[in-house]
Amino acid sequence: MIGRRALLAAAVVVVLAVVAPLLPAYPLTLLTQALIVGILAMSLDVLLGYTGLSSLGHAAYFGVGAYAVAIMATERQAGLVACLVMGVVLAALTAAVFGLLAIRATGTYFLMITLALGMVIWGLAFRWVSLTKGDNGIAGVPRPSLGALDLSGPVPFFYFCLVSAAVAWALMGLLVVSPFGLGLKGIRGSESRMQALGYNVWLHKYAAFVISGVFAGFGGTLWAYYNGFVSPNDVQLVTSVETLLMVALGGPGTLIGPALGAGIIVFLKNFVSVYTKRWLLILGGVYIGVILFAPSGIVGALRGRRR
Repeated sequence: MIGRRALLAAAVVVVLAVVAPLLPAYPLTLLTQALIVGILAMSLDVLLGYTGLSSLGHAAYFGVGAYAVAIMATERQAGLVACLVMGVVLAALTAAVFGLLAIRATGTYFLMITLALGMVIWGLAFRWVSLTKGDNGIAGVPRPSLGALDLSGPVPFFYFCLVSAAVAWALMGLLVVSPFGLGLKGIRGSESRMQALGYNVWLHKYAAFVISGVFAGFGGTLWAYYNGFVSPNDVQLVTSVETLLMVALGGPGTLIGPALGAGIIVFLKNFVSVYTKRWLLILGGVYIGVILFAPSGIVGALRGRRR
């Protein structure tokens, strides 16, 4: 089963790599955006789909990674590697601190604590004007170079994001099938049972929280280069809610499901909004339909039908 999924993922990567140079600029831009947001959605799935912890503050780590790149690239003219490392490290540190505050709570209390912690980051982005430029945001983030390869063009940057998303998917895939990942699934099923078997449930949940934040921060670093602009909108509640929607739409506990959900929402937002100002109603209708007729998401429904 794992080998089949890996072959399918490799086939998707090859198809995208072949098709990319043939696409017009706008669809290629949307594909790039879907890849980046897909990393964010998969990172949340590690926490939600495999550990059973719903978070409303996941945009915080995404935003921390994005702001780190924006500040390093515009004010210190740092290179790609330095910006990526700084963004991921700061996101990891933020998740490590927030995890200490949030992990002991469960259910609705965990949801509300992560919401409050996410709003802390939004408040810092909005009020720390000397560093973040407040609601004006940080503009003019230049596309980086990778050695002799210039990533400023849409096609080279798409390939860079495609490889980054594939590596992130592979690493998270190895994580969830490892003994640690199987322990997370057991905790999602029954914490008391895992404690009775001798597992350190708190440590597993805390590690999952931090790892999830690391990958979210990595997605944020790519977003800063993609958008060329970072603002408090990137860390607001709406971003966290959209990420939850992506996971629920595609199918939690699958990794490929959240990536699919991210692609669907990105294209719905950008294509449907061209034809109607009420595209949020259509997006909400799609979400309600999935919840009613496919509670386990699109991928979960397809798997159930195949069985």
